Amino acid sequence: MPAASPPSGAADGAVPAQPPPAPDAEPGTDGRSGWARWVRRGAVALAVVLVVPLLGAEGALRLNYTGDLSDGTYTRSKDAIWLGHAWVDGRKTDADVTALAGRLKDTGIRDLYVHSGPLEHDGTLPESDYPEAARLIESVHRELPGVRVQAWLGDKLATESPDGLRLRNPDTRTAIVASTRQILAAGFDGAHFDLEPLHSGDADYLDLLDRLHAVTRAHGAQLSVAAHQIDPLPAFHAFWGTVTGHPKWWSQAYFGQVAHRVDQIAVMSYDTMQPLQSLYGGYVAQQTSLALEVTPASTDLLMGLPFFHENRFGHRGAAETVPAAVRGVRLGLSRTDAHRKNFGVALYVDFAATEADWTAYGDGWVH
Repeated sequence: MPAASPPSGAADGAVPAQPPPAPDAEPGTDGRSGWARWVRRGAVALAVVLVVPLLGAEGALRLNYTGDLSDGTYTRSKDAIWLGHAWVDGRKTDADVTALAGRLKDTGIRDLYVHSGPLEHDGTLPESDYPEAARLIESVHRELPGVRVQAWLGDKLATESPDGLRLRNPDTRTAIVASTRQILAAGFDGAHFDLEPLHSGDADYLDLLDRLHAVTRAHGAQLSVAAHQIDPLPAFHAFWGTVTGHPKWWSQAYFGQVAHRVDQIAVMSYDTMQPLQSLYGGYVAQQTSLALEVTPASTDLLMGLPFFHENRFGHRGAAETVPAAVRGVRLGLSRTDAHRKNFGVALYVDFAATEADWTAYGDGWVH
């Protein structure tokens, strides 16, 4: 039988011509594979852009945890502690105050921030929130002469959700001023405010502080605030706010504006997202230096110590320890202003503290 004739166009046994591959496609694939390849390349490039600076920043923090500590970088007897609501609602007794006095004797603690709120969203403060305040203040003044009792007041701000206190409302700010007069009339030695999340650059907060300071000065009382951390990198709060919707940090300039308006400013130098003690300690050292640079010498600057133990997003208990924080504080103080008089640490918080926390504070800072 004769051989079959070759197909048309394939005379003499030649292979028929194939169409060229689509642009950006590998042989045997379509254009979608090329697109996927570019997406992968873009993802790798983005990872490099994000991860390399992060690794560099963490390396700098680790380096920041090294170095020598200056002599005398110990307590100046300007320290403070945050105390829970049980001290003013009747759960704590005079016997508890006596035990507290024994605990605080020979430490550097001068101020007690006693939770006496929270404020209502309209800025008012029910007197029923602190029924045993007068008894506590009298007992503390008797047991701990020279130690001041400040009312710790705060509330959630409506900056990242529709629910909360709105500082931009003038009536709300006026109500907060009235609430401050109220707690000073109750016998407190000062007012300590913790309003969160408070975004960097908030002018309404600065206006409130100006008005509050006029009231506390007139009463010979203290005005104190809990402060957000300072940008670890320039404008980092703006970047983080764009990515997450929660700016978290303040600019160093805004921190200085707040510090100039108060008698005390306590940095909440915990919940730092650091995974290791060395990185956390380096971070605290950096925060201490940044805060010292813009806090006037007349204002008490306190750095927060984590007297609590949790594992959640932003806080790893095994990393954020009192020994690491104390070393970080002393390193920052040593490098920036070793002889600053109006400086201390603030312990957060009494009801979560362990004996190990108290020992680390005593051995590392009280000395």
